[in-house]
Amino acid sequence: MTDNTPHATTPHTDAPTHRLVVLDMAGTTVADGGLVERAFERAAERLGVEPGSADHDAKLQYVRDTMGESKISVFRHLFGTEELAQRANSAFEEAYGELVDGGLIAPIPGAREAIEKLRADGRTVVLTTGFARVTQDAILDALGWQGLADLTLCPADAGGRGRPYPDMVLAAFLRTGAVDGVREIVVVGDTAYDMLSGVRSGAGIVAGVLTGAHDRAALTGHGATHVLASVAELPSVLAEQERESGA
Repeated sequence: MTDNTPHATTPHTDAPTHRLVVLDMAGTTVADGGLVERAFERAAERLGVEPGSADHDAKLQYVRDTMGESKISVFRHLFGTEELAQRANSAFEEAYGELVDGGLIAPIPGAREAIEKLRADGRTVVLTTGFARVTQDAILDALGWQGLADLTLCPADAGGRGRPYPDMVLAAFLRTGAVDGVREIVVVGDTAYDMLSGVRSGAGIVAGVLTGAHDRAALTGHGATHVLASVAELPSVLAEQERESGA
C-alpha cells in the first residue's frame, strides 16, 4: 500500500530560513531622483493637463500618494477611461525611458552589493516594479543589472495587477520554487503599497526602507515588520535574525 501522507522535509542546518527575497526597484534598490514625478508631468501635459493648474496639482499629489502602485492603475483612476489611461501610460513610459537614457538614475548605495551578498548566502532574489516591462528593462540596462537577480517581475508578469495586491510576490514564490511556504519570503520596499503587498502575500518578513517615498510611520502603519535605513543593511539583518532564532 502506497503511503501518500506528505512528510515534512528536514532543512539543511546551514541553509537560510528566509530563502526568497522580493525587492522593489525605484526607491528601494534604485535611486531615480524624482523621475516618476517628472515623467508624469510630461505625460499629463501631453494629455492636455495644464502645468500649474489645480487639476495638475491634484493629479500629481495622487501620483505621490500612490507610489508603488502599478502605473496603469494610477492612470485609470486619474483619467477615467481605458483609452486615456493607456495613452497616459504610454506617454509616461516614453518620458521615463527618455529620462533613464539621460543617465538620471543610479543604484541606491550598496544595493548591488546587497543583492550579490543575499545570493551568495543562498537566497533567491527577485526584483519587482510597478512599471511596464519596457521601462523595467531600460532601468536594468542603464544600471548594468540584467542578470543581477534570479528573476525580474512587472505587473504584467503576474496577471496584470500590481501593488498593493500580493500578485508579484506570489508569482515570485510560484515561479522560483525557492521556498516551501510564504512565511519564508522576505518583501522589501519603500512605500506603503510595498508593505501591503507583503502582508497580503503572507511573507514572514516585510521590511521598509527609508530611501524612497514614505517615512517610518507610513511603513509601520501598513505592516512593516522591520524598517531599515537602506537595503544595504538587509543581508546583515537577515543573518542576525536567523542567528538569534537558531536557524
